[in-house]
Amino acid sequence: MTFLRAVSLSAAILVPLSAARADVPGAATAALSAESVADRDAALVELEAARGSDPLASYAAGSVHFFTALETLAQGLHRHGFQSPESFVLPLMRLPVPPNPDPEPLTYEQFRAILADFRDGLDEAATRLAEVPADADIGIAVDLTRLGIDLDEDGSIGAEENALAIMTVLNPMLASFPPEPGSMTFNFDRADGYWLEGYAHFLMAQADFWLAHHFRTAFDGSFHMLFPAAGLPMQDALVPKSLTPGDIVGAEWRIADFISFIHLVNWPVAEPELRRSARTHLLEMVRLSRENWKAIRAETDNDREWLPGPHQAGVHPLAGLEVTETEVQAWHQALSMAENLLEGRKLLPHFRIARQGIDMKRFFEEPQTFDLVLSITGPAIVPYLADGTLLTSEEWNALQSQFGGAGFMTFALWFN
Repeated sequence: MTFLRAVSLSAAILVPLSAARADVPGAATAALSAESVADRDAALVELEAARGSDPLASYAAGSVHFFTALETLAQGLHRHGFQSPESFVLPLMRLPVPPNPDPEPLTYEQFRAILADFRDGLDEAATRLAEVPADADIGIAVDLTRLGIDLDEDGSIGAEENALAIMTVLNPMLASFPPEPGSMTFNFDRADGYWLEGYAHFLMAQADFWLAHHFRTAFDGSFHMLFPAAGLPMQDALVPKSLTPGDIVGAEWRIADFISFIHLVNWPVAEPELRRSARTHLLEMVRLSRENWKAIRAETDNDREWLPGPHQAGVHPLAGLEVTETEVQAWHQALSMAENLLEGRKLLPHFRIARQGIDMKRFFEEPQTFDLVLSITGPAIVPYLADGTLLTSEEWNALQSQFGGAGFMTFALWFN
């Protein structure tokens, strides 16, 4: 091969790669602000093609896969006429899915498939985000009023389907204190990649826990409260003929069915490896949260931070909070507490047991039938009891007191 031919061949190879790299920021912006599913998916194809040459492509592709996993879940629920219970007891079921006047019938197997597709989408997101090097210089400006998902399967991403609108439904307090116009653009950097990857593992843990069990009896006996027109076994007998949307507390029949659901959480193990993987995902979430804060502490700028450190002063325009060193230190204590419980180094106390505690590692690694009521009253946790160091209420109360008036849960949902 002559020198000139080699140079020409090298140029032919490098020009497309350079073009792909140059187009990544544009494709990332397009994917995270598209007004239609077709436009978003076209931009995602570009990002996937450039993953090997630009860490920003993996970062943006992982972010898009995270939101499309949520979209897959929302659309699966919408297809069958889901009505949100607006309850923290069913966290995966709180998406603000629009009404569907003509829902399709739903079976237990189809509902499991919806959860499995959701989990697989999150796994793809976490895989992409894990590809990003720790030292990658990442920055994507994301406007939460333009970032959205297609909740109702019409192919468009409307104003009521953007991230801010969805978060406002999930947290009505945001409607009482609306953010300033134009303040919802954040610069998502390398630290936020760890944050999003951690959330993917958190949600995978929830999906895997459900899928680890046979919950057909609960589905058949109570899920008509969530899908009142999807042809579930008890629909004709127990669902009122005229329905009005509302949360569980707002309708007596839904209160009754929620009590039925609690009673019917007696779930034999179906796939024990998934209950084990739920623990693995939770441990990975803890690890990623530590990486997140390590990256935050290394930042020297203060540019529209999604999760600012104590050295990045200013009240967050969405959370309305300012992060302090006390809260960050307390969060790391919470991570150690969670890790110790998941590893069985500390035991979870039970009000009926005086000298032993629940080994949460054994709970996940040696799964037996999960009975919610009997876990609360005691019999179902006996197989997981062990001797050892118990987590004390004094430790827990001391930790909570360090998060100020907003409370631990507010920071936990934000910090992940």
